[in-house]
Amino acid sequence: MSQFQIYGLASVLIFSIGLYGFIVHPHLVRKILAMNIMSSGIFLLLVSAARRDMHAIPDPVPHAMVLTGIVVSVSMTAFALALTRRVVAATGVAALLWMDAPVEAAPIAARNDEHSRDLDRVADPVAADRDDIHLSV
Repeated sequence: MSQFQIYGLASVLIFSIGLYGFIVHPHLVRKILAMNIMSSGIFLLLVSAARRDMHAIPDPVPHAMVLTGIVVSVSMTAFALALTRRVVAATGVAALLWMDAPVEAAPIAARNDEHSRDLDRVADPVAADRDDIHLSV
């Protein structure tokens, strides 16, 4: 078995571990980590696909694809983490809500809405003064 075949099998194994984690775990941060593991498996597969021969010129296209994939992976991770923060702010739970979701998620979301309104009043003191004047009349 050559080193390229070993790299290829290792990349399939790494991708499979990431896919398993993505499917099994409901927590969003674990899903993001699983996607990063899957992308690492794909990167290893692309590098192993760029066969090198002692007398031939190496193929630079798979290496360029890996570099581009790393940039896309970092961007995807940042975007997914930002979405996760929004989900937690809206629901209070860092997991996808399904039909069997915990009941306490709705009151937490309502408390977050009230908290965000309070923060809006603090950020805009003129609006807070208008609310106080309106309430005192």
